Amino acid sequence: MHVSEIMTRDVVLADPNDTIASVARQMADNDIGFMPVGDHDRLVGMITDRDIVVRGVADGLDPQARVADVMTTDVKYCFEDDEVDDVARNMGDIQVRRLPVVNRDKRLVGIVSLADAAREQPSVAGSGLKGVTTPGGSHNQT
Repeated sequence: MHVSEIMTRDVVLADPNDTIASVARQMADNDIGFMPVGDHDRLVGMITDRDIVVRGVADGLDPQARVADVMTTDVKYCFEDDEVDDVARNMGDIQVRRLPVVNRDKRLVGIVSLADAAREQPSVAGSGLKGVTTPGGSHNQT
């Protein structure tokens, strides 16, 4: 099964110049905790509710600070035609719960989560989740 069959296509995108307050409001309004960050037509980062708290609020940044000040720039992604089981395992290896999905032109087309994978392939998603819950990893915000 391809990622395109399970991903969320209705993606809310942040701009690097948005304020962290406005992005936090969008997250609250849309009941999401993760947003890809795009600069025009290019994926340049990711921001989570945790980024806003740990890199913004905890460091004393003003709510008018820019998304670029707190976002993760090491963008991990997958392709829409990748196999779900491969992507779920990779998510465990790199310790992330969600990934932006791009087409072969590297244009953002969706978001995939371990929860999406779990609905379709529970055993594969379980192995991915096991990796995500292991302490540490490159996206650990310490």
